[in-house]
Amino acid sequence: MLKAAGAAAGAVGIGTAAGVGTAVPAAAAATTADGSFAHPGLLHTRTDLDRMAAKVKAGARPYTAGFAKLTANRHAQSGWRANPQATVYRGSGTPENYRILYNDIHAAYQNALRYHVSGEEAHADTAVAILNAWSGKLTALEGSADRFLAAGLYGYQFANAAELVRDHGDFEFGRAKKLLLDVFHPLSDDFLTRHNNAVVTNYWPNWDLTAIACVLATGIFCDERAIVDRAVEYFKHGDGMGSVKHAIPVVHEDGLAEWVEAGRDQGHALLGVGLMGTVCEMAWNQGIDLYGYDDSRFLKGAQYVAKWSLGGDVPYTANTRKKGAIGGWSGSETASDVAVADPAMTRPIWAMIANHYTKRRGLSASYLTRAAAKAAPEGGGGDYGPNSGGYDQLGFGTLAFTRDRAADPAAPAPAPNPSGSATTPGASGGGGGVRPQGTVRPQATVSASASPGTGRDLAATGSEEVVGWAAAAGVTAVAGGLLLLRRRGRAQ
Repeated sequence: MLKAAGAAAGAVGIGTAAGVGTAVPAAAAATTADGSFAHPGLLHTRTDLDRMAAKVKAGARPYTAGFAKLTANRHAQSGWRANPQATVYRGSGTPENYRILYNDIHAAYQNALRYHVSGEEAHADTAVAILNAWSGKLTALEGSADRFLAAGLYGYQFANAAELVRDHGDFEFGRAKKLLLDVFHPLSDDFLTRHNNAVVTNYWPNWDLTAIACVLATGIFCDERAIVDRAVEYFKHGDGMGSVKHAIPVVHEDGLAEWVEAGRDQGHALLGVGLMGTVCEMAWNQGIDLYGYDDSRFLKGAQYVAKWSLGGDVPYTANTRKKGAIGGWSGSETASDVAVADPAMTRPIWAMIANHYTKRRGLSASYLTRAAAKAAPEGGGGDYGPNSGGYDQLGFGTLAFTRDRAADPAAPAPAPNPSGSATTPGASGGGGGVRPQGTVRPQATVSASASPGTGRDLAATGSEEVVGWAAAAGVTAVAGGLLLLRRRGRAQ
């Protein structure tokens, strides 16, 4: 059954549990031989970019629909001109001009992505011009507590746009690196450390997650391993609500896990899932498997939010969190039930997550699959309204993340021992310092419902010739020297 005598060595340390397990990587980690990071290697690898270009050139669906969505967006046009500011204000300040920044960053990203798919140099030149303009002028982010959202959201997005043109001859790499390290990253790292001088649970998960995304993206773009380790460690063990076990505090036997912000409102829950997926994808592309961390806890939480957002019933355990400023006002807030969900509400977050779990890993994730199909073809900034919530994700997942089932041999897989370790419209208020984080409006109790297909075996990422190691019903069976194996390509 084995293609090579050495294949058994890859099975050492396989761990499984009922419902979800951990796949054995079938390819080397994305980090290079000298220990530096792989580039491009944030949301998109070279393999990803080549796949998009080849599929669109061949007229393959749904890539063509995703690319059409990109080319129709006004931000993706080579005539876009940047309007850089020395100081960007969000939440308060004069003028509150953060919309200029996020529109320009999305224009840079969309033009850069369009260049990689079409090969049209004008779009690369436009992306470079936008990024150079901002790295040559922006020196500060100011405002209310929302300045931390600006740092996190636009920091990770700037890094992703810049990563796509880092080798362009006219790109001012040194200035971009300095901007990330001196302007975006310090605010995000400080938020993870001090939380704006608030008690650690004052801010809902998406605040932490914007900061984690910025810190991780900065570390990878700038080849700063200590910064990457900081983000990974916080994702796993951070004290704030954005670390994975605080954002997803309760795991049920049916394979669903509660997303704590579902007790707040749907828009912020979707934002949080999209941000955590972004963090997981960027880490994955450097050989760090956060998708599978803690028995694929994120999968269970994402399935929960997908089911709820599609109109399904989900359970919710009452959650009380402390609020207030350290040494100042204090209080508490209880989210007692899941909020009302509107099945028409969507964000461009599902294609990336669904394709990882169902295509790279071979898992059944029916709610993710349905949510991704409903949202397809995903657009990006400018396609989901004019306010900031429509620009929290870079988007275009139908184009960027659709993949054939485990047929991407160059796709990076997690290293054996990696690293060691935003808001919707109307969510922000004025004023500086710590403020209450929204009003929780409990809804009627909803009942639990099982998630189908949670017992699917995992399959390794790799080519058609790689054997996937899996365990049935959460048990690895070894008898007479034979391992129970299932090929990666087996139909779900």
